[in-house]
Amino acid sequence: MRNTLRMKERAAVAGYAYSSGMSNTGDREGPGVQSVDRAISVLEILARRGEARVSEVAAEIAVHKSTAFRLLASLEGRGLVEQADERGRYRLGFGIVRLAGAVSAQMDVTRHGRPICERLSARIGETVNLAVAQADRAVSLDQVRGPSAVTAYNWVGQLTPLHATSSGKVLLAWRHPDQLTEDVGPGPLQRYTPATITDPSALAEDLALVRRAGYAVTVEEFEIGLNAIAAPIREPGGAVVAAVSASGPGYRFTRERMYEVADALVAGAREISRRLGYLD
Repeated sequence: MRNTLRMKERAAVAGYAYSSGMSNTGDREGPGVQSVDRAISVLEILARRGEARVSEVAAEIAVHKSTAFRLLASLEGRGLVEQADERGRYRLGFGIVRLAGAVSAQMDVTRHGRPICERLSARIGETVNLAVAQADRAVSLDQVRGPSAVTAYNWVGQLTPLHATSSGKVLLAWRHPDQLTEDVGPGPLQRYTPATITDPSALAEDLALVRRAGYAVTVEEFEIGLNAIAAPIREPGGAVVAAVSASGPGYRFTRERMYEVADALVAGAREISRRLGYLD
């Protein structure tokens, strides 16, 4: 009798799990992904309508009003939506402008920098890249291969370490010391080659040289046989928002050669900065 009751209990639980869309293994990603999808739908609704009530949002995404309210409250907490003058109605917040501005800035750097990168690549004879910071890494937005390039490696979209690349050092050099510590950490930095700087104090000294020179040079610090030089690109307020770099094989793009092209690269970076609205 007891075994029969246990079997019935197990069957009831299994039936509930099936009807609820649950499985024995569970679906840990399902609810989270669904919430993200609903949040995006809410933003799209407000973008289309301009303003909307909680009940209107709930009706469009087919959820209970309490669920729609929680979604709106979460988005409001992030500044992505805000309540309109009439309480109970919501509209997009200025947080959206901040996110859009970040994308727009990157698009502007690429759009304004492309012709100058093409000119620099032809002038220097090596591959030229545009890069911006993404958390504790640098990411390449655009690349122009020089006439002397012997490989077809595409750096666009690749994440590279800030402390071991010329673009990364430029992006680090003008940051506040507190931000620098947060980005690279207090302990030993990852080593990629024997030439990689792994001591944060030594890196700080190197970045001071970058600020004085106005550009950064790396000799086989990220890859054996790869050298690079980079210069800062500034936004209208003067902050460094990107870097333009030239890179090539060490047997050809020597330290002496990089010093020879430094003025041309810095001038190119300044021209891109001026196109972005920076007044030197």
